[in-house]
Amino acid sequence: MAQVITAERPAADRTDRRKWWVLVAMVFGLFMPMLDNLVVNVALPTIQRQLGAGVSGLQWIIDAYTLTFASFMLTGGALGDLYGRRRFFMGGLITFTIGSLLCALSQSIGQLVAFRALQGLGAAMLLPGSLSIITATFSGRERGSAIGIWAAMSGLAIAIGPVIGGFLVEHVSWQSIFWINVPIGAIGLTMTALVVRESRDPSKSRRLDPAGLITGTSGLFFLVYALIEGNARGWTDGLILGGFALSAVLLAVFFYIESHRESPMLPLSFFRIPTFAAANIEAAAVFFAMFGTVFFLTLYLQNVEGYSPVAAGIRLFAFSVVILVVAPLAGRLSDRFGSRWFMTIGPLIAAGGMGLMLRTDVGSSYATVILPSFLVLAAGMALTMTPMTAAVMGSVPTRNAGVASAATNTSREIGGVFGIALLGAIVTSAFKRGFLARLTETGLSRAQATSIVSKAGASAAAGNAQLGTDGAALTQAVQNSFVHAIHIGILVSIGFLILASIVSALFVRSHVGNHDEEAAANGH
Repeated sequence: MAQVITAERPAADRTDRRKWWVLVAMVFGLFMPMLDNLVVNVALPTIQRQLGAGVSGLQWIIDAYTLTFASFMLTGGALGDLYGRRRFFMGGLITFTIGSLLCALSQSIGQLVAFRALQGLGAAMLLPGSLSIITATFSGRERGSAIGIWAAMSGLAIAIGPVIGGFLVEHVSWQSIFWINVPIGAIGLTMTALVVRESRDPSKSRRLDPAGLITGTSGLFFLVYALIEGNARGWTDGLILGGFALSAVLLAVFFYIESHRESPMLPLSFFRIPTFAAANIEAAAVFFAMFGTVFFLTLYLQNVEGYSPVAAGIRLFAFSVVILVVAPLAGRLSDRFGSRWFMTIGPLIAAGGMGLMLRTDVGSSYATVILPSFLVLAAGMALTMTPMTAAVMGSVPTRNAGVASAATNTSREIGGVFGIALLGAIVTSAFKRGFLARLTETGLSRAQATSIVSKAGASAAAGNAQLGTDGAALTQAVQNSFVHAIHIGILVSIGFLILASIVSALFVRSHVGNHDEEAAANGH
């Protein structure tokens, strides 16, 4: 008997060791797309100067990635379940790494936007695949520990992203934020090939939904296109009006298809569950506010306050650290007390943080004006995020957890897409009005002022005051107009956060002890 135990133990040890190496491989794969969330934001002002981008170009750099990521995430999870999670995860690693390489080699905004979309496609294959592989590899309490480590590493990547990005942009080049993904991707690919075993969904319960994917993605694309390009082309331009019309038609077709399919990409029946529907609305609203605000705050810190990329990254680090510390604590507390009040109070605290941002001006002190608003905003976001995820997962039967998780991640990303697109349109429009008014106040005729606004263009609308004209007065007008425009965007974000809080208070129910009961009561 002793000999048998001795003989079996090395094999068991090897299996245990392999499991944890699988986790390391998954973390490597996840680290790249998570790191890119804020790394690219810090590089935007430098990219703007070197490639000559306006606000719409900068918006597309973020939204091309986020929109592709959001659109393909549900399909990515289904493909992995059907055709092999390991194979699909490795495909995602290759796609993301090649996308990063091509981003680094880009010579124009158009090229960079296209290759950012390729990165988004790789990320959509990586994220659901990594969680599925961990779930298939670990069981029992080990699974919870493994998912906790996986989530912590993604949080760490987001936290250190601005600092790493700022250092690379300032001391190497903006291209280096993409080059760094190439060796990470190669290591992750090698480790996955060596330690991860292939797994599939034996029940074949998930099917592909090409019609849903095409109509949903196209509808979102045309809507985002119209929102981002509307300021440049004019809101009555034929292409813009056509974009809105096409979007309306395609999204109507998408919802029709999804409501009549046996195995839809997005199960609309879940939205009859009040907690699930409310949590997804809140996810979209909260990430709308966060993505849009961080986008413009990054431009503010560098173009208006004059911080270097490293200095701006360090100042954004405080925001990330608060989320990293508070989110796990909020998760543990919501497990005990339920998610509802965390999801109600969290957005209100975040709205308070944004209210403090309304004190910002040209030359505002970081320590007394900007930092307090960052800390309050981040605390509100952190109090919301983990309880919101727990509420979603607790509102549907366990067998539907994968689809529910993917749907919520999609809601978050789509909220982020529209945060950048819609707030970008609002901030750019407010900037142009404010800049024109300030120029006419200096004694210029309206025709002269309009000509200067037109020449300053989209670069100035991002707070970049390097106009190459007679300096101080115009620079001050640009910066003051940009800060005022950001305040308009912040007020819109506050409105979305208050809406999220109201929706939670009215419709979210505590998930403690009634995970499947609520779903059952609603016909699931």
